[in-house]
Amino acid sequence: MGRIVVLFDSLSGNTEKMARLVAEGASSVPGMEVRVVGISEAGAADAVMACDGIAMGSPTNLGVMSWRMKRFWDEQMEPHWLKIDGKIGCAFSSAGAWGGGSEITCQALNTVLMNFGFLTFGLTDYVSKTTSAHYGAIAVREPREEPVKDACRKLGERLAEWVGAYIDGRREMHPLVREPGRKRPE
Repeated sequence: MGRIVVLFDSLSGNTEKMARLVAEGASSVPGMEVRVVGISEAGAADAVMACDGIAMGSPTNLGVMSWRMKRFWDEQMEPHWLKIDGKIGCAFSSAGAWGGGSEITCQALNTVLMNFGFLTFGLTDYVSKTTSAHYGAIAVREPREEPVKDACRKLGERLAEWVGAYIDGRREMHPLVREPGRKRPE
């Protein structure tokens, strides 16, 4: 059984709402144990060491991830360097406005994961005509619009598929096997 953690920081509650949507998407894939963990309650052992895959979410603060998320990786995870190589990860972020830096925040979150040896990904899938999550799922404030909610769910679903395929060794979970002939929505 794949173990997924959705780790998030949120002051306004918007990124937490995204985290719950990501978890909903991951839970839609059979054989996944999914936990949602806030950064203030997270410990290295329960949040990262025990998972096979992680979806990491942060509000966009001054164009980058929150200081609480960065501190977690700098301080709590530093002793675990080289011990978690090969896990799978992805990112999501909310911001106050379009152009606020959410995609840059997702790239920064993915960079942290890559530095710890995570295999990271984005989505080529379009969940609507104009919405995708190439660098991670993004939202402006609260995720209200259905395409934004769908992007969060799709990110979680894809994380669960990759964990199933690569960690659990279940080839039938690979996205190309689960959805042969996928195409862009009209």
